[in-house]
Order: sequence, then C-alpha cells, then structure tokens
Amino acid sequence: MSWKNLFDQKECQETIERINKLTPETKSLWGKMDVAQMMAHCNVAYEIPYTDKHPKPNTFAKVMVKLFAKNTVLGDKPYKKNIPTSPIFRITTKKDFDLEKKRLVDHLNKTQQLGASHFNGLENPAFGNLTDKQWNTLFSKHLDHHLRQFGV
Repeated sequence: MSWKNLFDQKECQETIERINKLTPETKSLWGKMDVAQMMAHCNVAYEIPYTDKHPKPNTFAKVMVKLFAKNTVLGDKPYKKNIPTSPIFRITTKKDFDLEKKRLVDHLNKTQQLGASHFNGLENPAFGNLTDKQWNTLFSKHLDHHLRQFGV
C-alpha cells in the first residue's frame, strides 16, 4: 500500500484536512482512547525525532523491537485494529483536544517544511537510521491508522 507523502505540501494538507474533521465528540470505531488521547498518542511519533522527551530503548529492547516490530511499523500493510503499542505511546490520562490537535497539525507542518532530506539517514532510537521513505511510512501509516479509527 502507498501512504500519503507527508513531505509533499498537498498531501500533508490533505492529511491536515482529515484532522480538521475531528471534534471533541468524535467517537472511535475501535480501541480505548478518546479522540484527544489519540492525537496525543500520534504526537509521540513526532516527539521522538524532535525532542528528548522519551527514554531511548536499551540494547535488549532495541534488538527486540527490530526483530518483532520494525517490519510491521515500516512495512506496506496497514496496521490491524487493536494491535499492542510501545509503553511510551500509551496515553491513559485526559488530554486537551484543542492543544493536542494544534500540536499534531504543527508537527505535520514542521515535518513537511523540513522535507525529506532532513529525515534521510536520521536515526530513530528504536529502529536505527531510516531513509526518508521509512520515516514517511512511520508517520503517515500510523496517522492514517488512527484517523480511520475515528472515521476520518
């Protein structure tokens, strides 16, 4: 499957338009998170390359993630519903809808403006150095999964 190219201004804007269809009352079609928690969860994917907010996995965890999760995360197939997630992505506390939505849109705009060349060869703490295509898949596939979860 081909994912939206979030480095492309038009395709990034199309994704933002999907996010703009969400409201605080939007209900999920599956899963436990509400819409604000989902956006906070999606923001974690961008916090990883943009901040030092999250702990880096130890060597054993890194090996396990590469063995068992890398192909799922970076592969062409869409995620299945209700698949387990890394502890740093688990959002269980109440989140502010407007704040998380703004953060997510800002992350998308920043990613698009930095462009593919910024990400080509950039290290992901769990997966190692990734190509720009792999970073795009990581971002776009994950976001698409959760936007479909909320019907947009």
